[in-house]
Amino acid sequence: MKRNIQLFAAAAFIGLTVVSCDLDEVNPAAGDATLTAYEAWSGLQNTCYTALNDQLYTASDWLFLSEAGTDEWLAKSNGTGYKQIFNYEDLTSSYNTTQKVFKQCYALISSCNTVINEAKNLRDGDAESIRKLVAETKALRALYYSILVAHYGPVTLNLESSSSVTGDVNLYPKRSSEKEIYDQIIKDLKEAITDLPVTNENYARLTKKSAIGLLARVYAQRAGLGQSKYGDAQEYWKLCAETAEGLISNASAYNAYLYPDIADMWADANNRKNKEALIIAAGPDGNNAAWQFMSKNNKLFAYSSGATYSDFWNKNHKPGDKGYFYGRQNAQTWMPSKYLMYCFDPTWDRRWEYSFQYAWGEWTMVQCGWVPYNKGQFKLTDALCRKYDIDSTSLRHVGKIIYPYADCDGKASTYAGNQYPAKIWPKGDHSGDASKLLTVAPSAAMCGQKGFSETTKAYAVPYPVAADDDRINSVFVHYPLADKADRPYAVIVLSDLYDSNDMPFGGIDQGSEAGNPIHVGNGKTSSNVCPGLIKFNWSYDGVFVGSNLQIKTGDMFVMRMAEVYLLAAEAEQQLGNASKAADYLNVLRKRAARQGVAESAWKITNVTEDTIFDEYARELCGEFSRWALLKRHNAFESRLAKYNKRAAASFKKLNYNRPIAYDFLSTILNADEYGDNGYGSTATSGLSGFE
Repeated sequence: MKRNIQLFAAAAFIGLTVVSCDLDEVNPAAGDATLTAYEAWSGLQNTCYTALNDQLYTASDWLFLSEAGTDEWLAKSNGTGYKQIFNYEDLTSSYNTTQKVFKQCYALISSCNTVINEAKNLRDGDAESIRKLVAETKALRALYYSILVAHYGPVTLNLESSSSVTGDVNLYPKRSSEKEIYDQIIKDLKEAITDLPVTNENYARLTKKSAIGLLARVYAQRAGLGQSKYGDAQEYWKLCAETAEGLISNASAYNAYLYPDIADMWADANNRKNKEALIIAAGPDGNNAAWQFMSKNNKLFAYSSGATYSDFWNKNHKPGDKGYFYGRQNAQTWMPSKYLMYCFDPTWDRRWEYSFQYAWGEWTMVQCGWVPYNKGQFKLTDALCRKYDIDSTSLRHVGKIIYPYADCDGKASTYAGNQYPAKIWPKGDHSGDASKLLTVAPSAAMCGQKGFSETTKAYAVPYPVAADDDRINSVFVHYPLADKADRPYAVIVLSDLYDSNDMPFGGIDQGSEAGNPIHVGNGKTSSNVCPGLIKFNWSYDGVFVGSNLQIKTGDMFVMRMAEVYLLAAEAEQQLGNASKAADYLNVLRKRAARQGVAESAWKITNVTEDTIFDEYARELCGEFSRWALLKRHNAFESRLAKYNKRAAASFKKLNYNRPIAYDFLSTILNADEYGDNGYGSTATSGLSGFE
């Protein structure tokens, strides 16, 4: 089969940081071993997982490719630094983000092909182990191809072994149709489901539930293509519904699980070996020997961090400086859209505080003796109260002390250096006595019990913040508070972060916080001040990287069971079964509902396409899925026009496919024929016959 992109292996993916498929790199101790030896072959199979944590799910490229340019996220301060991916402005085939993901996926596919093809030539090894590893590799190949075809359209379907094994390089690759690529993805997943085990000793390895969940996702994406191109959408929506519902109905048989309480899903204690996760990009644990051999570069929490006003922090306590509690959040790149913020109704939905840092407070390090309690205290001045409208008329809060919210430890791990897991200071206790600190609850059942905090995640501040909570310096709220004057902290109404076009203040419009004096509540708040996504921020022993406060090494969830419920609802809605779709969404809404809230507050009986979009936003915001969702519903034009007007102004039909990587085009000898998807670096788009 000559339709391949073997040249990537031959060129060693210039500039790419994933592991090469060269055997000397895969298994340095293999000596003269070849792929007929199980040890060398299984070593190569291990590398098929490598980029999940080393690159795709820990670097900004795939995060921005899969989430930016949608209705959910905007460039911080409406700036120009990432205008290509956030706003479709000047996007070309040489843009690094789109290039890297393209090359990473093909590098991994090349290794997957070799593992699958060479399995039959092995002279040793247990047959069952070989069958299982081949099944895992087929599912991984399906994952990587699903990323490529969803984002880049009709690319090349290559099933051949890497050129380091075959010696062949094809410099005249041909495109395959999206139908052909999806057919192969579905074939790989069906075969993988047959041979994968229900459980695996290594929790980060794929199992039956992984492949079934991924198959449901692939059927949904293929259904969208059927709607716009092939006329077979209903067939694939039915397959999506059947697959998702089959996994839901037989969850226990597949060891699949949905946490009954959203607090358990995002608990710091459940980040490792999360029961709801279907596919995991496992991060290294500072107390495990594997730490020494894995990449430690996950800065996603910093890219997606929000910010509060720097005036409220003591010296070196600002999250952009020595952020032992929040982490060093000086790399903020994006902010949530107004649409995303107002998708949440926090009066009933706890996904609000488990998704976003909406309230901020100071921190200490009393446990280890690094930062005493008084250094986490902050006094409100007349100037601050006036500037931030903290009862600026009577100024009755002037002189009040804002006390610390959290306390970080500072203890050594086996491999990763110092760890800073946090505990919470009790509300109303100003003793500074470390014995009074509350341990972050390990489960929802322990929340609020003696000695435990009210939440399972250190950054999830219980909603609502009480008017007299003197551990908080600023709070974002959806609507103005009638008792605002009673509160000794800054109250920022979310709508004040956006201008009349629902775009952020700042950046290309009105400057930054430093250059634009603000007054909270008057519609001129700086847009680098906003709630921050906390799904990638964790606080527990083993997740920190010593003194590098920009990095957290927790497990990333490639797919989790909640998405299967969303897929089932999405498919049923598209099939005209709105009531059945509501049943699946209500499972997710019920587990997110606050205790004591009336069922009428969260329960729905009818589902439209917009309902699906909104529920995906509440449940999966930031989880590498939004761009693909909008593509399969052909919804960029309508959604961007309403919720991301800057991106809407530049979005063109060609943007439904990302540009083909320039590095690839500059290497092959038929670049003009292959095309770049219409981005101007080749004579043709290469889509003739595929559109």
